[in-house]
Amino acid sequence: MTQYSFTEKKDTRSGFGAGLLELGRQNDQVVGLCADLTGSLKMDAFKKEFPSRFFQVGIAEANMMGLAAGMSTVGKIPFTGTFANFSTGRVYDQIRQSIAYSGKNVKICASHAGLTLGEDGATHQILEDIGMMRMLPGMTVIVPCDYNQTKAATMALGSHVGPAYLRFGRPGWPVFTAPDRPFTIGKADVMITGSDVTIFACGHLVWQAIEAEAALREKGISAEVINLHTIKPLDVEAILRSAEKTRCVVTAEEHQINGGLGDSVAQVLARFRPTPVEMVAVNDSFGESGTPAQLLKKYGLSPENIVEAAIRVTSRK
Repeated sequence: MTQYSFTEKKDTRSGFGAGLLELGRQNDQVVGLCADLTGSLKMDAFKKEFPSRFFQVGIAEANMMGLAAGMSTVGKIPFTGTFANFSTGRVYDQIRQSIAYSGKNVKICASHAGLTLGEDGATHQILEDIGMMRMLPGMTVIVPCDYNQTKAATMALGSHVGPAYLRFGRPGWPVFTAPDRPFTIGKADVMITGSDVTIFACGHLVWQAIEAEAALREKGISAEVINLHTIKPLDVEAILRSAEKTRCVVTAEEHQINGGLGDSVAQVLARFRPTPVEMVAVNDSFGESGTPAQLLKKYGLSPENIVEAAIRVTSRK
């Protein structure tokens, strides 16, 4: 059985910054745009090495999306950077009309997503963004789990053609995937194999799911943990293959219970293989100020919550 541990914590936004810098060295058509948050998005190194390919647009997120769309029409590959709340909620009209509708090759890179933004509070803790973006026709949606996978996902987007949304976070988080672990857009990553229940997770909740698997194993429950880092296009084959084996499913995400990973998985299962599902997510609520750990616990996104959901769903088989 695969075992995971970590020796360091690094924020996933730094994985984005590292990936963007390396991608910039490989492809001179890659450009960066930022809405006055260069340090927070870890785009400083790209800006320093490629000053002519970096554009600081100021606190003008809607304008940034328009600029990115325009740049894409002349062959550039724009990566926009700001907080997830400003990357989606503030500019949804521009994304829909100028990027998604015409299939522009723009990468919308969103940091400080979910509750783990922490002390900045509910106004910045967007929990609806996955749903907003996955509903746009042609939009790819990726939510990587740690520093290494965020770096790999960023680099993979360099050769991906079409609009994409990349969601990552602020806090230091366990680094538990190998730097050379393969990453393929749209291909689920089986972290741990099991036979009694499947836990599908994305983003920060993948580590929570891994911790939950260890606790479930002590209770005699064999859990399969699958990292569904790509919410769209979804790996339908992997979902059905695992559900066929375990016959019950838990989804775990740092997002509203409506519209995100859980809804995506449930839709697949309802269409092709009706299966008991429990969802670990924020239950139709805004967040509040607090540390990431406090908020994950209060809003029901802890490993213990995943364990409880797994026990409930196994009883429904």
